[in-house]
Amino acid sequence: MKKQLKKFLEALDDRTGIPSGIRHFLGEDIPASSGWHQVFGSVALFMILVQFFTGIMLAFNYAPTAGQAYDSLRYIMTEVTGGRLMRGLHHWGASMVIVIVVLHMVQVFIWGSYKKPREATWIAGVILLLLTLAYGLTGYLLPWDNRAYWGTVVTTQIGASVPGAGPWVSRLLGSVGEIGVVTFARFYALHVLLLPPLTMLLIGFHVYLVRRHGVAPQPQDEGKPKKKFFPQQVFRDTLAIFVAFAILFTLAAMVRVPLERIADPTDTSYIPRPEWYFLFLFQSLKLFEGPLELVGTVILPTLAILALIATPFIDRSHLVQVRQRTLAIGIVLLAGIGWGGLTLAAVRGTPPQTAAASIDFSGPVQWMLLKPAELAGLHYFRQENCGRCHNVLRGGEAKAGPVLADAARRHDRDWMIRHFADPQSTSPGSAMPPVDISPAQMGDLAAAVSALTPESGDLLAITPDFVSSGAAVYQKNSCGGCHVVNGAGGRIGPGLNGLAARRTEAWTAEHFINPQKLSPGTPMPVYPLSKKEMQDLISWLFTLPEKSPT
Repeated sequence: MKKQLKKFLEALDDRTGIPSGIRHFLGEDIPASSGWHQVFGSVALFMILVQFFTGIMLAFNYAPTAGQAYDSLRYIMTEVTGGRLMRGLHHWGASMVIVIVVLHMVQVFIWGSYKKPREATWIAGVILLLLTLAYGLTGYLLPWDNRAYWGTVVTTQIGASVPGAGPWVSRLLGSVGEIGVVTFARFYALHVLLLPPLTMLLIGFHVYLVRRHGVAPQPQDEGKPKKKFFPQQVFRDTLAIFVAFAILFTLAAMVRVPLERIADPTDTSYIPRPEWYFLFLFQSLKLFEGPLELVGTVILPTLAILALIATPFIDRSHLVQVRQRTLAIGIVLLAGIGWGGLTLAAVRGTPPQTAAASIDFSGPVQWMLLKPAELAGLHYFRQENCGRCHNVLRGGEAKAGPVLADAARRHDRDWMIRHFADPQSTSPGSAMPPVDISPAQMGDLAAAVSALTPESGDLLAITPDFVSSGAAVYQKNSCGGCHVVNGAGGRIGPGLNGLAARRTEAWTAEHFINPQKLSPGTPMPVYPLSKKEMQDLISWLFTLPEKSPT
């Protein structure tokens, strides 16, 4: 068997050169000072390959059109086996690639490994960093949710502000006038069709240059025997890759990647925020206002990129030991403090997110189609702690009361209301105490229990508290006598489905306080709501779908 394997490898080597190529690669000579500080290049390469793999997996079920992208991503995250994990790997992997590439460049900069004859290697690394940032910019729009849409609006506006080239950039990105189908197609083409082959070509060129010139030695390496890449450095690189992937997998499995509601070009109240690695640039724009805005959007970033490219030609001094490179270490520390300070200021300056904007649409949202009475009943269910004695679905912890998922098949609404008011009259010997709420609220509770079916899932678990509380306020004030929500209610006032596309939260709050000011002649009275009642009611109204279910 061993002889046959050897014969096979010899034949394979004769025809392809693969075995000898692997031996040559693993047998490369590296300086004696090589160690853990040089693992970042291998980790960066592995993480980029992970991005390619997860991107391909997502593409199998992703619909690359503005009209279907959002629904296809929801399908991936809720229906496809491993879809949520795959999106998590791709999402968090994008951040980790940037972190590792930056760490790799910092290590090269501090060690002075960009010096002659490795200038081209350094420049290739700078371009690779720019490409990783380009992936973040172009991939940001592809979920087609509100966050992606409005973040891309800011990006394209910055591109349009470039002196002379602004109109050309807008036409190239398909963002003349508005962000739409053309913009989506351009960003998708850049992200999937153009950037990956450019990245692979540049990585190949970068690795070739590293192999050609070798790992940069330190001055103390003179006279010391060189080491082989295998086994010590291979072990370090492999262990570092394992640790990096373990971190990535933990993030993908444990930290949920949210999906906001579908992109809404009419939602001008939405406050866009970029990904964390662009927050420093976002914050720096606040330092330059009016005519000076161009300094923060174009001039300073361009100067920073040019400075990175020119570094090998500016620093032509002889290579010295790391501990003697105080200027390089100082520059890195200063840059880190500046970046960290601007990022921290941007995080602290982030306005509080509205309850409606915090909903994760990558999970089940059947509650969005419930009628106000059903949602209000869920509020009373929680308020009266009915879950202490009842499970919604079968298979949970055994409890004293019956499972409620099929209660509507056993009892009608009137029976439920009598049962809530006087359990002994309908179920003699029951340990259940009377429910201490009004008859109207009992009707809402009965409506909620009737909505709990095996097909609907655990509505109690997935319905946000502010939604059920807001619906309870709506029901308490008899808003349904004039307004339709999800097919239920009167016709005197306008239907409230799709309210978020027509009004702002501030306008709606003022309308509750002073209806005559905003709608002269309206029969709507003033509602003296508490701050919490007002916030819960408006937040729920702004989650209502555009179309009322029939």
